Amino acid sequence: MESRTSFTIAIEEHYNDPDLVAHFTGLDRTRPPHIEKKLLDLGELRLREMDEGAVDIQVLSHAGPTTQKLEPETAVRMAKATNDRLAQSVARAPDRFAGFAVLPTPAPEAAADELERCVTELGFKGAVVNGLTNGKFLDERQFWPIFARAETLGVPIYLHPALPSPAVDKVYYDSLSATFPELRGPVWGFTAETATQAIRMILSGALSEYPKLQLILGHLGEALPFMLWRIDDLLARPVSDGMTFSDVFRRNFHLTTSGNFSDTALACSIAEMGVDRILFAVDWPFASNKAGTDWLMQTTLSDGDKAKILGGNAKRLLKM
Repeated sequence: MESRTSFTIAIEEHYNDPDLVAHFTGLDRTRPPHIEKKLLDLGELRLREMDEGAVDIQVLSHAGPTTQKLEPETAVRMAKATNDRLAQSVARAPDRFAGFAVLPTPAPEAAADELERCVTELGFKGAVVNGLTNGKFLDERQFWPIFARAETLGVPIYLHPALPSPAVDKVYYDSLSATFPELRGPVWGFTAETATQAIRMILSGALSEYPKLQLILGHLGEALPFMLWRIDDLLARPVSDGMTFSDVFRRNFHLTTSGNFSDTALACSIAEMGVDRILFAVDWPFASNKAGTDWLMQTTLSDGDKAKILGGNAKRLLKM
């Protein structure tokens, strides 16, 4: 990797809290042992790989599915305890770590309160929501108190994938899952479900009600930058206050490079969104820090644009 002078903030970097993970079942717990080891590490191993990849700060978020699949009372209790423990880990290395909150979305009003607590008392930079909440997309009106609070606080919500709903999984992926188990997850299932959530956020009117709410998508936008022209063309009408789908998408969404180190995907994302809405992320430990930073540094972007993506845009969005 060529020499660099920019400050690097990676904003989709995962960990596991053992007490919360104990509530996961079935496929949600199926990860290779070496990945599990890294997810549980918030010390020497993680910091060593950050240094090897020239990552200055990781914004930590719990790997899915977190509290989205719990009953409301359990979700509230586990979210508070998990966030408190994350805050303690960040406090031990505040120059290397920051945090995104776990939200108990099964209890939306409590989730809004927990977001405020995490931002105002624990210093977190926003929140991550992992997939559907007990089968429900986040754009449903019962969840809008979370958006209202995030907009008021001026913090983003990261829409992160989780495994598809069981009905979708069975119809779309079951016949191939024995041979290609990754299909229901990072190969396509994650992308399809998270892109659908992003589309629903726009078409449901949630972003008309909360126009200043900022959302983040990983993997360079879950393929949506490639689809913006076609979506506008086929909808053929405004979707919010005279704005097209792509207008709202560009106003309310930011994209990260997590786990998608592709020159062509990056070029498309910049062309559609502008460089100021692209943020660096690795998706550690599912991807390599060094692979991510090496890739971005070898692109033909200007030094100024590299610096924006590596850290400048995150500093502005997350108020770091």
